[in-house]
Amino acid sequence: MKNHPSIIIAGAGGIAEALGLILAEWSPEAPQLWIGNRTLHKAEKVANWIKEGSTRDVEVHAFHLPEGEAYPEEAKAIFREGGVLVDCLPGKEAPRMARLALKYDMHYINLTEHVRETNEVSALAEGARKAFVLQAGLAPGYIDILAHGMFKEFCVRHEVAKVDKISMRVGALTRHAAAPSFYGFTWSPVGVATEYLEPAIVVRDFEKKSVPPLSERRLLLVNGTLLEEDLTSGGAADLPDALAGRVKDLDYKTLRYPGHYEWISQQLASIKGSGLERIGELQKRMEASIPFVEDDVVFLYAAVQGRDSGGVFRREEKAFEVRPQWVGKKLLRAIQTTTAAPPAEIVLQLLKDEYSGVVLQSMVSPDKFLNGKIVRQVFREQKEQRPEKVEELAAWP
Repeated sequence: MKNHPSIIIAGAGGIAEALGLILAEWSPEAPQLWIGNRTLHKAEKVANWIKEGSTRDVEVHAFHLPEGEAYPEEAKAIFREGGVLVDCLPGKEAPRMARLALKYDMHYINLTEHVRETNEVSALAEGARKAFVLQAGLAPGYIDILAHGMFKEFCVRHEVAKVDKISMRVGALTRHAAAPSFYGFTWSPVGVATEYLEPAIVVRDFEKKSVPPLSERRLLLVNGTLLEEDLTSGGAADLPDALAGRVKDLDYKTLRYPGHYEWISQQLASIKGSGLERIGELQKRMEASIPFVEDDVVFLYAAVQGRDSGGVFRREEKAFEVRPQWVGKKLLRAIQTTTAAPPAEIVLQLLKDEYSGVVLQSMVSPDKFLNGKIVRQVFREQKEQRPEKVEELAAWP
């Protein structure tokens, strides 16, 4: 890293702490980290947690990041020295954080799947000198770069310019699930409710389209585990725009255990209203019936299928089953590592000034990203898993 530039993390939740620890532990050189939050005590708690969890001598500081855009002088001094701002705040804060990065000439990364805010940030950052990398988490994020890379490889290997289908599937689940919901929360309930009720953007017949969420339920086996998939919003990132005309069908679906989507359908059948009102009511019902569970697993599946230049029908697939993983002295949940590793990898690339302006997921180099040190530590295909590590993680309560 160039002169150990400051990396600012906005937010003090589970993803922010995981991102900080991953950067502290796995960066080529120990960085200087700043944790900003509207509640200073929470930022201090995360900063101390990262320092305690790292096996390296790292600088981690906390500062007050207030709501609104009236920042104290201490924060302004930190912004002036900042190299990269990673936005781990709720999606609605993305435009505010992007304006901050633009004003202080910092690279900017966010993880939100919110389409409206993504479009607003894209407009703000058009022509910016520094990079504004959007939707760089797990889904959208890693799954889109993986699928895009597989599409490129398929076309080169089989000497074609178009394919029939690209499938992207991700499920952040508990290791066990009981009736009636067959689900446990491992991340934001409002995020789950939103993706179930906002339109899904897909490609159908080579054209980008908006389709109703939860309208194409199917079964899928991933590493021998039977799951259900259905359309949800946000996960496709900008691939429908980038690949329309080159792929006949493209979609992102969320994976759940069988029985969950039927339970959700039953809830939605009796929920009135629309928009935010409906999202809020679904969230309320889920929180009343579904527990939060720490012991988690993340399933990922991506596939590209089509005919090669000789007319043979082919499908190429990749699947991952990510369990909790040790980073330094801390055992991180699967949702933490899989969501925080992608933006951490992007941070390393931005510190080499590899991008500028608005950077959507289709613009990230799959080769460099997927072979990056941090990403490869987390996303390993089943055959790469070390037996002794699997046993160790399986023993985690």
